[in-house]
Amino acid sequence: MPKDFLKGAADEYDVVVIGSGLGGLTAANILARDGMKVMLAEQHYKLGGLATWFKRPGGHIFDISLHGFPHGMVKSCRRYWSKEIADSIVQLEGVRFDNPMFSLTTSFDRKDFTQLLVSQFGIEEQKVNEFFDMARGMNFYDDQSLTTGQLFEKFFPGREDVVRLLMEPITYANGSTLEDPAITYGIVFSNFMSKGVFVFQGGTDKLVKAMEKEMKANGVDVRINCDVESINVGADGVQSVVINGRTIKAKTVVSNANLRSTIFKLIGEDKFDAGFIDDAKAVRLNNSSTQVYMAMHPDDTVPRETGDLLFSSTAERFQTDLLLSRDITSRTFSFYYPNTRPEGKERTLIVSSTNAKYEDWAGLSKEEYEASKADLVETTLDALEKYVPNARERIVHAEAATPLTFEHYTKHLDGASFGTKFEGLTVSRALPDQIPGLYHAGSCGIIMSGWLGTINYGVIVANDVINYISSSAATSPVSTS
Repeated sequence: MPKDFLKGAADEYDVVVIGSGLGGLTAANILARDGMKVMLAEQHYKLGGLATWFKRPGGHIFDISLHGFPHGMVKSCRRYWSKEIADSIVQLEGVRFDNPMFSLTTSFDRKDFTQLLVSQFGIEEQKVNEFFDMARGMNFYDDQSLTTGQLFEKFFPGREDVVRLLMEPITYANGSTLEDPAITYGIVFSNFMSKGVFVFQGGTDKLVKAMEKEMKANGVDVRINCDVESINVGADGVQSVVINGRTIKAKTVVSNANLRSTIFKLIGEDKFDAGFIDDAKAVRLNNSSTQVYMAMHPDDTVPRETGDLLFSSTAERFQTDLLLSRDITSRTFSFYYPNTRPEGKERTLIVSSTNAKYEDWAGLSKEEYEASKADLVETTLDALEKYVPNARERIVHAEAATPLTFEHYTKHLDGASFGTKFEGLTVSRALPDQIPGLYHAGSCGIIMSGWLGTINYGVIVANDVINYISSSAATSPVSTS
């Protein structure tokens, strides 16, 4: 008889959180800490969404997406999670760029970037400061017609090298393009520019396990291998969810699934206004990615000056379409030194990441797909040779992940690594206006700036739920006997 992963679950909860990405985990933790009865339902056998890990024989532990986030994570983790988690966040020592236009290493903060732009790129310091100040001052309510490309042309006309320096890391971090609204770039860029790039020491396995421990201590009913099939709604709003064939009542639902999946798969467009559905259908999915995970021999490593993050490219010019091309010219290498997991076996791991289009992989036959994955590994090893001499002989394990891999494990539509484009934010925020008690916390628009953005969106939505339940309780009729 198959295992019942809902054994012991209650028949009703104040909140059911669907999915355990960082937004879902954070929302669940805050709600339970506030005294709510919360279930977290995750369809996979591991928590974390794309913020997770996998193991391979030989003591190799690979992080799916632990490649850097802004300093704001320290404050958010301390406030909404625990001091233990916040204290494990450390700064990356070196971010490198290597391309036909320039080669440099930076601490990736405003002071160092200003110095580089002035001394190496010849930009007037006043102009640099004006650019940083404008980016830092951007918010959701700003003019959304100004594109990122137009922003750069305003401050650095004709300077493709400057655009490459300022744009390439953010495209890697959240899928932004020059055609997207400038605020989707400016807000994320200024977050990183505050104090540099940080990472979680101990790996995603330590982080997610610490989060799970914290949630359970606060009373969250954590359930894995629990696939939410539908969200049932009535005239008054959310009523229940169907999980693994079982109906569980809920006063509210927080979906950490893809926004389009939430609307069109879990609920159905007949439950929404026609105008809202038109807006939802217009929401574009963000791009996906490919990754190659590589492990060096246990007795081998690379010099620290190789960097922590290396933005490498052989393209003569910076073009966002080239970043998505199957003919890969740009790779971001993340180097994980032994001190990444100081409590584990000493290992040096390297992950190569490239943005990618789902459709370039979805139409392949099984044979073509496997051949393409093998080619991705081989060409990545070739590219790595420039920075890690004799890499092919020194790498003892290498495997590739594609948009289809991410789609399979996360159920993200088209394997989207970054949720939806900017217009998804308005639709996401409008869900409770359509169906009372229905909320969404996931990657969409400017809030989705990687790890920090998804955590903070979980905070925002948790507060919305608390206010909704409090106001519902205050207006409910009181029975008398």
